[in-house]
Amino acid sequence: MKDLLAKINTEIETFKTESELHVEKGNKAAGTRARKSTLDLEKLLKEFRKVSVEESKK
Repeated sequence: MKDLLAKINTEIETFKTESELHVEKGNKAAGTRARKSTLDLEKLLKEFRKVSVEESKK
């Protein structure tokens, strides 16, 4: 679970960095990276939910 949380936090930081570059400087490539990051975050958050539910059943 700790490893998963670390991955989520890293991906959130990546999203924040890339989205700021996209919005503030108009960097189109950063926009693409930010969108990819949201997809990766979605997968990680689904995994977190799955693990969290399993642990709460114990």
